[in-house]
Amino acid sequence: MPSPQPSSALRSPRLWIGSGLILAVVSTLFALLYVGGNVNPKGNLRDLPVALVNSDRGADAGGKHVNLGDQVVSGIKKKAADNHSFDWQVLSRKEADKRLGQGKLFGALVVPENFTTAVTGLTSPQQKEAARPTLTVLTLSLIQGSSMASQANQKAAHAASAQIGKDLLNRAAAQKAPLAPAAKLMLADPATVEVADGHPLGSHSAMGLSAFYYALVLVVCGMLGANAINSQVDTALGYLHADFGPFRQRMPLQHTSRVRTLAVGTVLMLALSVLMGSLVEFATVGILGMDASHLGLLWLYSVGAIAVVGVSALALLAAFGIPGMLLSAIIFVAMAVPSSGATVPLQALPDFFRALSEFEPLRQITDGTRSILYYDAQADAGLARAWVSMGIALAVSVLFGFGVTRFYDRKGMHRVARAGEAVEAAPEPAAV
Repeated sequence: MPSPQPSSALRSPRLWIGSGLILAVVSTLFALLYVGGNVNPKGNLRDLPVALVNSDRGADAGGKHVNLGDQVVSGIKKKAADNHSFDWQVLSRKEADKRLGQGKLFGALVVPENFTTAVTGLTSPQQKEAARPTLTVLTLSLIQGSSMASQANQKAAHAASAQIGKDLLNRAAAQKAPLAPAAKLMLADPATVEVADGHPLGSHSAMGLSAFYYALVLVVCGMLGANAINSQVDTALGYLHADFGPFRQRMPLQHTSRVRTLAVGTVLMLALSVLMGSLVEFATVGILGMDASHLGLLWLYSVGAIAVVGVSALALLAAFGIPGMLLSAIIFVAMAVPSSGATVPLQALPDFFRALSEFEPLRQITDGTRSILYYDAQADAGLARAWVSMGIALAVSVLFGFGVTRFYDRKGMHRVARAGEAVEAAPEPAAV
C-alpha cells in the first residue's frame, strides 16, 4: 500500500507566522531607523559648531576708535542667545582654519581686517572711491551640515549688514548731506557677502561623501565576509551541504567543538581581510581614481576595519546562529547608517541616534576614514577615536564569542549529536 503524501509546507501556520514575524520586524525597523534619523534635520538641529572670526582692526571715527567687527560678532551672539541650533564660537582666523581642517567646524563667518575702515569710508566726504566692505562665509564640502551652517552664516551676515546700514543712514542724515537714491540703497545694505570653501576637497571626493561610502563598503565587506566564511567553514566541516546549480556536495561530518569552529572562522576572517582591504583600496583608488592620500595608512585601516566587523559578526553568528545574521544586519546597517553622521550631521539627529553614534561602528569608521582622506590623517580629526573604538570592539567580540561558545561546549550543546547520545526522531520532510 503506497505511503500517504506529506502535506504541503505552505499549509503550515508555523512557517507563515514565523516568516511573517521576522519580515515584519525587519521592514519596520529599517523604516523607523532609516527615515527616523533623517526626516527632520532642521527640527532636531542643536549646537552645530560654527565660527565667528573677527579680524577687523578698527578705525578712528568721530574722535574715537571704533571696531564694527566687534559689533557684528556681539550682535550675532546676542540674537542667537535663545537659539540652540548653532554653537557660535568666537575664534581667531588661524584657529578657525585649523578646526575647519579637522572637520570640527561646519563653517565660519569672517570679518576682514579693513571692515571698519571700509564702512566708515562710505560716508566720509574725503573718500572719493569708497571700497565696499565684505563679509566672507566659509563652508565645508560636507553637504548637509555645511549647507545649514552656510545658510545661518549668510543670514547673520545680511542681518549685520542691515544693522550697520541703519547706522550709516543715520550718520549721513546727521551730516545733512544730500544722497542720491543709489547711494541710499548701498548704505542701507553696505556689506557684500561672499561664500568661499573653507577646506577644499578634490573633484573625486563625491562632494564630501567618499569617506562615508568607503567606510560603508568596509562594513559591508566585513559583515558579508563573515556570513560567507561561516557558511564555508560549516560546509567544510560537513554541517552544511553545498549546492552548485542542480548538483549537491556534502563533506564528511567532522564533530568539532564550537570554540574550534569559531577559531577557524576567525583565522580565516583575519587573513582574508587583507585580501578584501587590498581589493577595496585598489578598486576605489586605483580603478575609480578616488582622491586619497596616505595610501599605506588607508590600506592598514581598511584591513583593520573589515577584520573587526567580520570578527564581530562571526561572534554573533556563533552565539545566536541564524538570528545572528539578522542582528548583524540591524547593528551594522540598520542602526549604523542613520547614526553615522555622514549625510546628516550628528548635531541634527534625534537624541536616540546621537546616543547610538557613541558606539555604532559605522560612525567611528567613517570618522577615521574622513581623517585619512580629507584631514591629513590627523589623530584629533577622528582617527585616534576610530582606532581605539575598533580595538575595544575587537576585544569585546572575541571575549563574547569565545565565552559563549565555550559555555555551549561545556554544557554539551553540540551542533550534531555524537555517537551514543540520544537523538530525537526526525519528522518526515514536508512537500513544498
